[in-house]
Amino acid sequence: MDAVLILEDGTVFRGKGFGAEKEIFGELVFTTVMTGYVEVLTDPSYKGQVVMMTYPLEGNYGVKKDWFESDGVKAEGFVVRELTGKELDDLLKEYDIPGIQDIDTRFLTRKIRDKGVVKCCLKVGERIEDSEIEDLLERVKKYKDISDIDLVPMVSTRDVVVHKTSDPRARCVLLDCGVKMNIIRCLLNRGCEVIQVPYNTSYDEILNYNPDFVLISNGPGDPARLKEVIKNIKNLIGVVPITGICLGNQLISLAFGGKTYKMKFGHRGGNQPVKDLETEKVYITSQNHGFAVDENTLPDDLEVSFINLNDRTVEGIKHKNLPIFSVQFHPEARPGPHDTMFLFDEMIKLKDRK
Repeated sequence: MDAVLILEDGTVFRGKGFGAEKEIFGELVFTTVMTGYVEVLTDPSYKGQVVMMTYPLEGNYGVKKDWFESDGVKAEGFVVRELTGKELDDLLKEYDIPGIQDIDTRFLTRKIRDKGVVKCCLKVGERIEDSEIEDLLERVKKYKDISDIDLVPMVSTRDVVVHKTSDPRARCVLLDCGVKMNIIRCLLNRGCEVIQVPYNTSYDEILNYNPDFVLISNGPGDPARLKEVIKNIKNLIGVVPITGICLGNQLISLAFGGKTYKMKFGHRGGNQPVKDLETEKVYITSQNHGFAVDENTLPDDLEVSFINLNDRTVEGIKHKNLPIFSVQFHPEARPGPHDTMFLFDEMIKLKDRK
């Protein structure tokens, strides 16, 4: 099959198609992870985005549903240098997601690093004529910026889901903005009952579950769009312990009056060095975000707990007095090191400060 990837600046890549025969629009991003293509594709934080893998060979160890981070593929499209094996192709067909291979992903990665993330169109079909390119380019230019799209409602649970564990040590209400399943597994493995609720669950409803702590999950898009969630978090401050991961870190910061900004090309990969400012230990972390907290806007009662050693961006915050902390990276993702898994134990310990 033919495939074409068209960027908003007019750059056109022709390659070979796989997955579904269709056209999609989204924000083109890259991730530097060397494994985990199934986890990447099923991560709800990639909703609205076309994901490019910088590692050149994808599909070589198959696909298992046990590796899913959600109920299916959430990325809008997939870009690789070379596809091997049939299972990854079949996965994209099953979830109606187009893919393109046999293009220069190294050149494209360097382009994004220089110019930043871009809007794009990915089309896969039996034959794509040159005459179609101009029309698709005009549609790319008119496509909404990711900051203008409400993505969290597309990936949050619609129902309350109770994840039970024998002899629970604590109860967590998980505000689901697009949670990765391994976050829930990590809590369950530590004897923590998890009540997974929709992103727009009210302050009163959350407290009715009598949580030992509230966890604000990861998720896609611009955190500043989630004004209702920010208001609910603000109401929870000082009432119940609060923690967050990735998008949750940004939403907690916004609830305290801080601000966020869109990064040039974000942090997406499994090799981001993060420093704990209290212990001065450095951890290699997995990350997937395109927005960051502006340190200069944080109030005096919040302090930065972790920083990124590549660009000095905020990787975690904690309150000086209240039982509140959050991190920008993904402690559940285990990109090789398991160093930051201890943060789930720290979350459960919040109940002792309830």
